[in-house]
This record gives sequence, C-alpha cells and structure tokens, in this order.
Amino acid sequence: MILNIENDLNRFKEIVKGKVRKDLRRYMSSGEMIGRQGNRRVSIPLPQIGIPRFRYGKNETGGVGQGEGEAGDPVGEPGDGSGQAGDQSGTHAIEAEITIEELAEIMREELALPRIEPRGSKQISSQRDRYTGISKLGPEALRHNKRTFREALKRQIASGSYAPARPVIVPIKDDKRYRSWKTRPEPQSAAVILYMMDVSGSMGDEQKEIVRLEAFWIDTWLRHNYKNVETRFIIHDASAKEVPRDVFFRTKESGGTLISSAYTLAVKILEEDYPAAEWNIYPFHFSDGDNWSANDTQACMTLLEGHLLPVSNQFSYGQVDSEYGSGQFYKDLNQRFGDDERVVTSRIPKREAIMDSIKEFLSNGK
Repeated sequence: MILNIENDLNRFKEIVKGKVRKDLRRYMSSGEMIGRQGNRRVSIPLPQIGIPRFRYGKNETGGVGQGEGEAGDPVGEPGDGSGQAGDQSGTHAIEAEITIEELAEIMREELALPRIEPRGSKQISSQRDRYTGISKLGPEALRHNKRTFREALKRQIASGSYAPARPVIVPIKDDKRYRSWKTRPEPQSAAVILYMMDVSGSMGDEQKEIVRLEAFWIDTWLRHNYKNVETRFIIHDASAKEVPRDVFFRTKESGGTLISSAYTLAVKILEEDYPAAEWNIYPFHFSDGDNWSANDTQACMTLLEGHLLPVSNQFSYGQVDSEYGSGQFYKDLNQRFGDDERVVTSRIPKREAIMDSIKEFLSNGK
C-alpha cells in the first residue's frame, strides 16, 4: 500500500513539473510564485489539474443514452442568473509545492541553460557529517540493524543457545551497534549578486515589478549553482545608496539620473567585502536607459572597464521600457563593450520578455 502511494505521489509530482514547464513563461511574467516561498519550497497554483473524486447518487437510468429527450436536445436548462445564493463550495485552484532545486532544474531544461563553473572559491567551509565506522554507543535512530543481528548471532552461537531448526535471534544491549560519524569541514564556492536599480522619476511601478520578477528567477538559478549566495541592493537616481531587499523593490523615490553613482558604490562594496579571488561576482543593473549626461556615461564606462569587469564573472545590464526613458544607455554599452564577453545586455520591453532576458543573461554559464 505504501509503495502504491509513493508511486502515485511521484506521478503527481511529474504532472506538476509538466504543468510548470508548459506554463513557465506565464509564471515567469507573473508574481504567482513570488511570496509563496517556504523553507526551500515554492507553492504554485495549478488550476489546470483536476483531482479525481467519487460522486454518489441514485442510479436511476438504464444505461448510456437512455432517458427522456431526443437526439440533439440540449442537456439541462440554461440559467438566467436569478437563483438564490447557495451554500456549497465552488471550484478552487490547487496549490502544489515544488522545491527550489526542482524549479531551477526546470529552468535549466526549458531555457537550455548550461551549468555554471564557479571561478572564485571563498575560504569558508560548511560542517558536513560523514559516517565513518561502527560504534557500541549511539542513538537508536543510527542503529545498524545488520551489524546488531550479526553480533547477536555470534553471541548465541558461542553460548550454544542458537538453534538452527528454530533460528530466533534476540539482540541484547551488548549486541547493539551504531553508525558513527565524523564532522569534516567542506569548502564551498560562494557568490555575491549585486543588484542595482534606477529609481528615478521615469521608473514606474511596472518597471520595478519587472525587475523584482527577474531578480527572483536569477536568484533561483544562481542559488542552484552555489552553496552560498549573498545579495546586496543598490538604488540610485542622482545619487546611490545601499538598501535592504524590501526597500529595493518598494521604493518610491524619484529624481534625476546619474548611473555612475551606482557603479561607484558597487566598486566600494566589492573592494571592501568581496575579494575577487574568493568570490564569484555577478553585478546586475536595471534601468530605463536615461542618464544625465554623456560625461556621466563616460564615467560609467571607465568604472566598468577599470574596476567592475576585471573582478566580475559577468556584468549584466537589463533595460526596461518606460514612457519617459530614452534607452540610450543600452546603445552606449553595446557600442563600447559589444565584443566583450564579460558584458551582457538585454532589453525587457514587457513582462513577457523576462524569460528571454534571463536566457540572455545566464546562457553563457559564467
């Protein structure tokens, strides 16, 4: 019975994954998954999946096609909307859980993303327990049944109490054996994601929502590739400042735009906290492409060329369309770094383009 239940559960999980694959573009362009995260799991609504159930009622007909009416008559009466309020439940979307790891694998398969080969190796280690031997002491949860019964058998044979005709083996306390372990430090690769967002007057709520959605999926993929991921957030208009995650996505600030202020702060954070020899560094900048002047754009190019690009696995720039944004910065970056594999630019005209943008950012496997 338990085996059948597990098989049914596995089949249901495959159905869920199939639904996510089929509608991945829709999920990536909406906020259905965001905000539903638990402990390394995401709850997603799946209205397309119907759960079979028994219905009980009277068997009043004699078979298929029998009863009152002629061929072609409509079944049932159309409603006119004048009925009374009912007391029965309606139909609801089903929510199914999927792990972050499974979600990342679906992303990899559907977007054809290569696995990332970490470059830096931060000098930290996690504590990992490895079972290395057998002990006479330990918790019952780690009891080694095979070794325990072997010791009991040896004792009974030695004492002459073992009867081959009636092979009953009863372990006593001295027979019990337990798995023993050692805790070993295990080095792990680490990454830092540095998000920078233009919050000037031309960046509205819809533009910020696009950034929020794209950041969720980028996080999902990079956390799948690294054991340790840190995120830092910078917002900027004419000046830049580091903010917590919730402020990054909810800020209502406005003003002019000096993109170099964000890059200057990014360089400062990386130099102080994230040595390039130890960390895999991923700066992402999102803007509508407006900048105050050509001089500031030149300052950005200098900061990129001299400071950000040498330490980064990849620098990614995503440009969202806005009613008031000129989009010039995208052109300037491509003109200066169009042949540089360390720089990846992407235009995100609307939510539906998020999936394509992420593929552009992550398809290099850096």
